[in-house]
Amino acid sequence: MHKENLLHETEKVELKKSTAELKEAIISISAILNKHNKGVLYFGVKNDGTVIGQDVSESTLRGISQAIASHIEAKIYPEITKEIIDGKECVKVQFSGDEIPYFANGKPYIRVADEDKLMSVNELKKLILKTANYLWESRLSDKKFNDINKEALQQFI
Repeated sequence: MHKENLLHETEKVELKKSTAELKEAIISISAILNKHNKGVLYFGVKNDGTVIGQDVSESTLRGISQAIASHIEAKIYPEITKEIIDGKECVKVQFSGDEIPYFANGKPYIRVADEDKLMSVNELKKLILKTANYLWESRLSDKKFNDINKEALQQFI
């Protein structure tokens, strides 16, 4: 995949040079989730979008998964894959969740532009109140019309 100069940090995209920045990546994931419910993070790409790559093994992918599971609450189950960008190995972490608020290492963060800010107590209260009024039946589904079980629908009606 050619992404030279196409990748850049936004409110939904985070770039890290390597998994040595995993601690910061976990904060970014929780901050993005608290604001947008989904996002993507790349390891092996500098902040300016320059693809530098990194060694990616099964152990690398497992380590990222375990760090996310251990340090982000509420739990998420991201898609973590090796991706070749400009001929270099990188890691792509796609994540989503609607169990706001999310905490990284026990602290709440929010995404502002391409930065992660620690939330104040009042900001956290507002976020909780805002999401408390968001009922599950008002959420958009990724299911298709053909996924509906017609027999179950008839019984419900």
